[in-house]
Amino acid sequence: MTEATTGAKGSAKGSAKGSAVPAPRPDAPLLEVDDLHVRFRVRGQDVHAVNGLSYTLDEGETVAILGESGSGKSVAAQAVMGILDVPPARIERGSVKLRGTELLGLPERRRREYRGDRVAMVFQDALTALNPVFTVGDQIRELYRVRRGLGRKESKAKAIELMERVRIPSAARRLGDHPHQFSGGMRQRIMIAMALALEPDVLIADEPTTALDVTVQAQIMRLLADLQDELRMGMVLITHDLGVVAGVADRIVVMYAGSVAERAPARALYARPAHPYTRGLLASVPRLDRRGGPLLPIKGAPPDPAALPSGCPFHPRCPRAEAVCAAERPPLVAVAPGHEAACHFAAEVHGAEPE
Repeated sequence: MTEATTGAKGSAKGSAKGSAVPAPRPDAPLLEVDDLHVRFRVRGQDVHAVNGLSYTLDEGETVAILGESGSGKSVAAQAVMGILDVPPARIERGSVKLRGTELLGLPERRRREYRGDRVAMVFQDALTALNPVFTVGDQIRELYRVRRGLGRKESKAKAIELMERVRIPSAARRLGDHPHQFSGGMRQRIMIAMALALEPDVLIADEPTTALDVTVQAQIMRLLADLQDELRMGMVLITHDLGVVAGVADRIVVMYAGSVAERAPARALYARPAHPYTRGLLASVPRLDRRGGPLLPIKGAPPDPAALPSGCPFHPRCPRAEAVCAAERPPLVAVAPGHEAACHFAAEVHGAEPE
């Protein structure tokens, strides 16, 4: 079991929080990430993994962090959770606030009080995240014994209830099974169960449908949506899959080379993207109205984060690039209310007809 799925929320959910943890501010955003920068020192080189990520998340809302592999999505999530390996990682600057309480810089003992109980995470590889030696029942029950002080009988009942909640058939009988005895979809449900055991305020789901077939992907996303409605939690969905995002996200943050390329309400971004990278991602997805037509992949590959290009990091792959794109890094500019893009030609891209 990973520590990232455990935490302490307070007497309202069955454990004493202690006076060391500041009271939440109900007027503050549920989660607020501001100007987050993370770098790694690897073999004498600085790898700039996250470069100025900002977003807010409210209760019951889903924010999707979208981008190709290596764009910094998972590193940013680990920074929010406080589970980065330091060193080689280093948070250079930025802020992560939960209901107004700054989490960055908290002593590890204090940070543990938030993990799992206030903020929890579902990892993309359930087989690796689960301990293969212990039964799934033991791993779930440990959460309740350690974090809630429940006895053997009570923790077993809670574990069965939780497995039923995530729709695992014959939950009581399967409590004694090990992770390898479950299918990929069932293992992911167990990871979701462990993440939600302490009823967190924020759930970070890092590629929760990776390596699952399309039918199981839909089941997992439906389960997450139902549990989110039930618990009124906020969810940060990290993915490279535009299809997964379309049906569940309220707002989308598109990342490229560690930076925010575009940030917008989901419907606005799909209808009128304002960054060439976002347009490229959308054009590369198979569509029913283009059956039999060729896909339009983005040429080239993402840059090495240890050697980012000058100016706009996307300019070497961008069909719209001009001299200014290589010379100057574009700021995020608003093209509509709540819709921003980091492109020198954002207004023109936004105004163009969708491809």
